[in-house]
Amino acid sequence: MTRDATAATNAVREMRDFLFAHGDDYDGARAGFAWPQVDSFNFALEWFDVVAGENPDRPAVQIVSADLSVQSWSYGQLSERSDQVANWLRDLGIRRGDHLIVMLNNTIELWEIMLAITKIGAIAIPTSTLLSASDLAYRIDHGRARAVVALGGLADRVEDADVLRIAVGDTAPGEAASGWHDFAASADAAAVFEPDGPTPASDTALLYFTSGTTSRPKLVQHTHVSYPVGHLSTMWWLGVRPGDVHLNISSPGWAKHAWSSFYSPFLAEATVFVYNYDRFDANTLMQVMDTHHVSTFCAPPTVWRMLIQADLSRLTNPPRELVGAGEPLNPEVINRVREAWGSTIRDGYGQTEMTACVGNSPGQVVKDGSMGRALPGYPVVLLDPVTGEPTDHEGEIALDLSEAPLGLMSGYYEDPEKTAESRAGGFHHTGDIAARDADGYLTYVGRADDVFKASDYKISPFELESALLEHDLVVEAAVVPSPDPTRLAVPKAYVILHGSAGSGADAEHAAAAQIFGFAREWLSSHLWVRIIEFVPELPKTISGKIRRVELRAREAERVASGDTTGQHLDRDHR
Repeated sequence: MTRDATAATNAVREMRDFLFAHGDDYDGARAGFAWPQVDSFNFALEWFDVVAGENPDRPAVQIVSADLSVQSWSYGQLSERSDQVANWLRDLGIRRGDHLIVMLNNTIELWEIMLAITKIGAIAIPTSTLLSASDLAYRIDHGRARAVVALGGLADRVEDADVLRIAVGDTAPGEAASGWHDFAASADAAAVFEPDGPTPASDTALLYFTSGTTSRPKLVQHTHVSYPVGHLSTMWWLGVRPGDVHLNISSPGWAKHAWSSFYSPFLAEATVFVYNYDRFDANTLMQVMDTHHVSTFCAPPTVWRMLIQADLSRLTNPPRELVGAGEPLNPEVINRVREAWGSTIRDGYGQTEMTACVGNSPGQVVKDGSMGRALPGYPVVLLDPVTGEPTDHEGEIALDLSEAPLGLMSGYYEDPEKTAESRAGGFHHTGDIAARDADGYLTYVGRADDVFKASDYKISPFELESALLEHDLVVEAAVVPSPDPTRLAVPKAYVILHGSAGSGADAEHAAAAQIFGFAREWLSSHLWVRIIEFVPELPKTISGKIRRVELRAREAERVASGDTTGQHLDRDHR
């Protein structure tokens, strides 16, 4: 159904087009940008459907399967289909304000359902398909979910939940008798959706569970403008423009998927491109990118590190924009990609609690290792960890709430204490530490919980991990403090070795000697890693972030028990 632009549509478009006009003008964008002020707004009805009416044939989503077959859906098709799904959900009893857990993979049903939920004014809780039944039960309970939309093959994880159940894809045996609704039935719903009224901008649209790197996941609450409009900053940082084909390697269920596979490309009137591989292969990925003319590319550090193991010259037409997100990239990756593709990966920073607030924007000088400068609309300050006062050098990344950035969450759902704690002193506290140089560029130091002292020197695990990753034998590394009676703590690295290192005690001793020597050559003496323990894997959250809190606890327990596991610089490699 074609829908007319509203005053809210025009206000968002005006600022969107302003950012396009200042695509490589950092100072001009920062000085002239102002968040659109709207009282009501529905992204699906007042943005996506309006774009669909103006450019119905423009590709909205393209999905390449593992067998390299491709399917494409236009803005017009997706607009009409989400109207139908919205009517079907309404027929099932879903109403404005109801909470729906969405546990799907990167298939077109995900975009249909997310747009439909928005049209109704219901609340989506995107959730990873990797969750266990107990993790899902926690989210159903804590998120007050009325319904679960899940892959049919995941039915057993929901069988004990007292919710409306919707199965997508092949249904599990017995579902019809156990209260499941087959999503395929939505094809018979009415084609034209009529909203029950305007959508207040301050109403909740999304609930996202954080990745839980240090504690039980928190539930972040976003409104109909904080993510849908707030991602104007992310769009500008990504550099995505009308007609672009934007590939973001990210799994549904995490905020980064909403950042780069939903709001940003749709705000830009671009195409969301998905490659659903069964097993990652860098050469095939580059073939797919060439074939389908991917113009903007965003990937996490893990993917970038795997890419540089391949022959990057196989990609004959590299994307115009290259972006890294999730965790900072180490210099080796940036340099290798720059040498092969002639472009620099631009890092950025944000959280589930906000849109992109810091980034290396297109056309600007990129300082290797830096995640860039404050993005338009974001009053970023650094706070001294001890005094809580703003500082010009190194401190906790925070947002000045007196300037009310639109892309910030409305709070933690049903948790006023955590919300108040996050806003102490009139700032939104991120818990991340960064250093700022004279030009305003921020360099990530680490989580406040992860930074530690050794011999009275402050140690950033990320700095040491970045150095270790430069060594050819190191695939992954995580650095934590190891309790030490003399130095308070010493840096210990948990390391995953490359297969070429070999196996067995002698091979590990030789690998440790090489890595210790490499660290001594490239790091100041107070930063030397003193203990290395080789491991087959590192503990991670479902979203792939290293749980250093678990490694710290493991190391403290090892030392307390007198266990001497590992390669010790001062004992074994003098």
